[in-house]
Amino acid sequence: MDRESGNISIQTENIFPIIKKWLYSDKDIFLRELVSNSCDAISKIKKLAAIGEADVDANARYVIKVVVNKDKKTLSIVDNGIGMTDEEVKKYINQIAFSGAKDFLEKYKDKADEGQIIGHFGLGFYSAFMVAEKVQIDTLSFRKGAEAVRWISTGGVDYEMEPSDRAQRGTTVTLFMAEDSLEFLDEYKVRGVLMKYCSFLPYEIFLEDECAKKEDKDKEPAPLNDTHPLWLKNPKDCTEEEYKEFYKKVFYDFNEPLFWIHLNMDYPFNLKGILYFPKLRHEFETSEGQIKLYYNQVFVADNIKEVIPEFLMLLKGVMDCPDLPLNVSRSFLQNDGYVSKISAHITKKVADKLTSLYENERENYNKYWDDINPFVKYGCIRESKFYDKVKDIIIYKTISGGYTTLKEYLELSKSKHENKVFYVTDEKQQAQYIKMFKEHDMEALVLSSMIDSHFITFLESKEDTVKFARVDSDLSDTMKEAEEDSDKEWAKEVRESLEKLFKGALKNDSLKVQVENLKTEAIPGMILLSEQSRRMQDMSRMFGGMDMKGMFPEEQTLVLNKKNSLIRLLLSLKDKEDKKEDTKMICEQIYDLAMISHKQLDSEAMTRFIERSNRILAKLAEMVA
Repeated sequence: MDRESGNISIQTENIFPIIKKWLYSDKDIFLRELVSNSCDAISKIKKLAAIGEADVDANARYVIKVVVNKDKKTLSIVDNGIGMTDEEVKKYINQIAFSGAKDFLEKYKDKADEGQIIGHFGLGFYSAFMVAEKVQIDTLSFRKGAEAVRWISTGGVDYEMEPSDRAQRGTTVTLFMAEDSLEFLDEYKVRGVLMKYCSFLPYEIFLEDECAKKEDKDKEPAPLNDTHPLWLKNPKDCTEEEYKEFYKKVFYDFNEPLFWIHLNMDYPFNLKGILYFPKLRHEFETSEGQIKLYYNQVFVADNIKEVIPEFLMLLKGVMDCPDLPLNVSRSFLQNDGYVSKISAHITKKVADKLTSLYENERENYNKYWDDINPFVKYGCIRESKFYDKVKDIIIYKTISGGYTTLKEYLELSKSKHENKVFYVTDEKQQAQYIKMFKEHDMEALVLSSMIDSHFITFLESKEDTVKFARVDSDLSDTMKEAEEDSDKEWAKEVRESLEKLFKGALKNDSLKVQVENLKTEAIPGMILLSEQSRRMQDMSRMFGGMDMKGMFPEEQTLVLNKKNSLIRLLLSLKDKEDKKEDTKMICEQIYDLAMISHKQLDSEAMTRFIERSNRILAKLAEMVA
């Protein structure tokens, strides 16, 4: 061919600012695009060979090489794919309105499976100008008699074409790196980018450093990528060990996943992938999920919310979906009906897997629950369709150590409290209340994770006949003994006396005091806290630590047990002038003991409690002596 120069036909105005700002917000994506184009070129020659339109050795090995040279400040991407003639270079490189892959598909759409062509990366080649001050293409077409072509452009608009010395079929794209992009000449940096975007491309990728020491070059090179990722295999052909190894390799997590879901769908859309349920080391890890999205084995991005339901972001996994319209903006993805169908399908598959575990592996399901319950509850809150699918398999740990569904709990407890669900948030702090429940053969649920306060409100909105009450918010009638009619007048007098006594001793006129005839005699007093006021305070702390005590005061009630000997002693001492100090001290101690069973005392209250306990012990020692 004769030497030629000219101006690239750009049919889209200001295409390069768009490429830099919109299509490619991260500089390193240029390498993904160029390697993807090489992958595309190899796919094309393989398809042409398969249908008899290209004469290629049946045993040909297809590879992509990425070569860095710090001395020359060049980075090259080399493939042995289809190559181009000078006319094809003019068409596919100079006329940006035509995508090589799309044009190829149009010509061979009835003869080849288009699934392997990365046509959606149509503008990929021009991303090279994000990092290079000059780009050179050397290419030789597979066609018989074709001549090698060299194309050079220094500005992305003006170009020169001339004969090339390339002797083998394929294409080499050489980037002469700009001064602000020399980091991409570092072998370690380039390796990291290739591992990020190209770890699972279908053709072997090799990285070569032309400036490396001779002993390094003598080593047998190994491909950087796995050309047959696990998600492409039939789930029946995958072993448990393979799933675990793949998880460790992709997510650098050496904790084994709990279980996984293998997505394998060809109709009505192409979707393959593996979703892992990770084991959480602590609750705050629930925000650290990672779903990697691939397009025909090319990494696109992590956690694309338009495609992956938001609640699945708590999981880890890979998804490969060649049907996504990645040549358009994210706003289109959000409104695309195809995308919403994919998202709905993923939600259904996750719900089906959980249901299968519940029905067929209940023991394992119970075992997994502590790790997966934040994910399931968050999914229910965020996706109503997900809740509809899993509401009957949501289980709850109980204070007796078992697991139950809401329906089972309500059926078991209906003789004691109709449509009321008692729960604990801290098994250690609320141990006294739990002990009372167990003594009265009553069950309560353990709802101790961060999301549970939201989930309780959500459930009450869905199950409008059910109300949740923490164990320290209410006393069940089961815990109290009925009073004889003859005792009621006396009981009224006792309540008034004890209320006056404790309010005076504690210097708290607003304190609510309730006297009950509890079945147990061991407990002198306990604190009840209004469920509604406590929830509002919890919410205020959760949202920025706002102080809403004035708006939602803590509605505490001190419940005194008139069957307890200490309370009866107070009644006998209340009118004795010489015992006023002792009476006050006993009232304060009963109140603080009740508070300790309810929540942690602040530093001042704890100091007073310890000093008072020491005085009580000293008095006791005097009595014994």
